[in-house]
Amino acid sequence: MRLGGDNQRRCIDSVLSHLQRILNTRQGNVPIAGDYGIPDFLDFLQTYPESVHQIEHNIKNAIDKYEPRLSGATVTYVPDEDETLTLRFEIIACLTVETGRKVFFETVVDTDGRVHIHK
Repeated sequence: MRLGGDNQRRCIDSVLSHLQRILNTRQGNVPIAGDYGIPDFLDFLQTYPESVHQIEHNIKNAIDKYEPRLSGATVTYVPDEDETLTLRFEIIACLTVETGRKVFFETVVDTDGRVHIHK
């Protein structure tokens, strides 16, 4: 299915909003699905940089399981020497409603564990 310009932007904005919810929900906080969301990254930050691959894995699993409009997601850590107190990740995936159109999101985990996503 192909989407027109406005519909495509709305779809991407909707996916972005849902990803924001998924990645800012801690596992165990949604009664109907105990694995919805991601673990608390503050725990992983204690073992940084060794924990980076586990964080990538957790983000990818949450997307694969709870955002069906994306497929083939890859999550990659992007080191940032200027901001040593934040973690940056790139998310690249295909929009299933756009017959494989690639989308790119930048994800920033700040010092309090909150995840911010930008297109």
